[in-house]
Amino acid sequence: MDDRLQQVFREIFADDALVVTDDTTADDIPAWDSLAHINLMFAVENEFEIDIPDDQLGSFGTVGELRQFLEARAGAR
Repeated sequence: MDDRLQQVFREIFADDALVVTDDTTADDIPAWDSLAHINLMFAVENEFEIDIPDDQLGSFGTVGELRQFLEARAGAR
């Protein structure tokens, strides 16, 4: 999962050297603005074949919170 999530971030931010950790926030990536966030959430939904509820799209404060959400969803399948 971590590798797939890393790749989504690299694709959205067009940076093959980008490394995200559980502690990474939008403040750590200069290009991570509101539009990039929406694109990121759609890319995550597509990559992991899930739906993120609208009320949760903006709720992830860190990459780790997003990863935990994805792991919980994967475990629920």
